Amino acid sequence: MQAWAAMGLADGHTWAVFVMATAVLNATPGVDLLLVVSRTLQGGARAGCAAALGIGAGCAVHALAAALGLAAVLAVSAVWFSAVKIGGVAYLLWTAWGLWAVALAREPLPTVSTEGGVSGGEIRPERSGGWAEFRRGLLTNVLNPKVALFFLAFVPQFIAPEVHHKTAAFLVLGAAFVLQGTLFLWLVAAAVSHLRGLALPHIWQRGLHGVAGSMFVIFAWRLWAFKEAS
Repeated sequence: MQAWAAMGLADGHTWAVFVMATAVLNATPGVDLLLVVSRTLQGGARAGCAAALGIGAGCAVHALAAALGLAAVLAVSAVWFSAVKIGGVAYLLWTAWGLWAVALAREPLPTVSTEGGVSGGEIRPERSGGWAEFRRGLLTNVLNPKVALFFLAFVPQFIAPEVHHKTAAFLVLGAAFVLQGTLFLWLVAAAVSHLRGLALPHIWQRGLHGVAGSMFVIFAWRLWAFKEAS
């Protein structure tokens, strides 16, 4: 019981509910999942894992901001909320444009055989650095005010009312959420990297990039249409 209280939880049942709710939320298709899938298809498991790590870092920033009350500023300040939202929309559209550029390019798409070598006129994919992929994930997450408001609304539900150090409890639960989400996205990157070795026909690869780009436009529109609670 003392261990649960140290985490800000009333009991083990509350922890089990938190873990299950977190798993469902992390597995729900969204910007984070799509980014990891698209980066893994384009750059391999290393790129997908780096993007997932950046997403986790972005979630950690939002969790820390919510614990310190900074997320509440976004909830009550229309100016700051709009500023962050516009930045997030712009970045999502920029990501969509990059995916569409690959889908519409006339040059042959880079593919890799199942053995990891080059055959049949295939070429090795151009790999961006791990830091660049990390930055993609970080910016996609940090520039989404909906994530900040999510942490502000979700985590406090699991903190026991009698807990004295609620900020510390918020940070513990936030860290658990980030860790579980990052591990899940790493598993996704590992799974998608195996599909990448199937050497799909170029038209299928272009189609996947085009669909991913369209999904990012939809996410940008949803973020643009999202309004903070009044």
